[in-house]
Amino acid sequence: MSIRVAAIGTGNVGRHALSQLITNPDYELTAVWVSSPNKAGKDAGELAGLDVSTGVVATTDLDEVLATKPECAVYTAMADNRLPEALEDYRRILAAGVNVVGSSAVFLQYPWQVLPAELVEPLEQAAQEGRSSLFINGIDPGFANDLLPLALAGTCQRIEQIRCMEIVDYATYDSATVMFDVMGFGKPLDETPMLLQPGVLSLAWGSVVRQLAAGLGIELDEVTETHVREPAPEDFDIASGHIPKGTTAAMRFEVRGMVDGRAAVVLEHVTRLRDDLCPSWPQPAQAGGSYRVELTGEPSYALDLCLSSPNGDHNHAGLVATAARVVNAIPAVVAAAPGIRTTLDLPLVTGKGLYAAG
Repeated sequence: MSIRVAAIGTGNVGRHALSQLITNPDYELTAVWVSSPNKAGKDAGELAGLDVSTGVVATTDLDEVLATKPECAVYTAMADNRLPEALEDYRRILAAGVNVVGSSAVFLQYPWQVLPAELVEPLEQAAQEGRSSLFINGIDPGFANDLLPLALAGTCQRIEQIRCMEIVDYATYDSATVMFDVMGFGKPLDETPMLLQPGVLSLAWGSVVRQLAAGLGIELDEVTETHVREPAPEDFDIASGHIPKGTTAAMRFEVRGMVDGRAAVVLEHVTRLRDDLCPSWPQPAQAGGSYRVELTGEPSYALDLCLSSPNGDHNHAGLVATAARVVNAIPAVVAAAPGIRTTLDLPLVTGKGLYAAG
């Protein structure tokens, strides 16, 4: 029997999730929520970029979505710049007895000791009230820095450090809100964007180092962060807009989980807007970008994950992977015990039923 699902958000990630929900017979789409009045009233097939009519039209009213009584909601709505609203959405959905899988806000991947208790407890209480579960994941934070490094760790005798890296050119990532407002690209170097405000990196990616530490069974003494930015050597344009000369065009940051003064777990991002910028920084394993896991121990590993797609570049492939990671987890999350669930809790999601001849 198919699982009744609702889609919350139809943006960069959400449209790929919506497409999979429509085309996979394991799911029955009950409703679609959108943030823009311009999308309200449109058929889900149109919003997903499919040449089909589903009979499900989009709404901006979350109560209308919940009234369709889905078993699970796929939440991909923007949360970075509307955190209180997103957390309240989750609380309402969970309290209504609807399970949730989603791609944001990313720190809900593993929120303990990352978010203040007053933000986590209402979600836990709502989940217990509704007998529902919440799972937030994707590619990063997500399987590139939880599932993959923990799988490697399971083949070691000794582990000294796990380092997870994203090395990606973001020039084709088409979201002005993320690129300019959140990350601060195209902004003066003396202007601190949202992402680089003190403590925000540890909030956004603290979930990664905390979950890896939990998987290794170690207690972190502290989580620290560091970053550096480099200016554009000249004016140029990217998918999201214009980058003036002298403004931020490359960024490198680390979030470190410390034990006895040593970095036991490290999340590192190396982000460029052109591949010729900062040549001394780590380089990707393929043109455009890749993910890397470096595990130091006995034995040691270096694993490069290269994404591609017949329908777009590495950034397109990452969006599809993020959507598919949470959509494919729906059956496991519906079956899970109530509460905030993590990769450490769920069984292996194998892609069952997804084989299709090329």
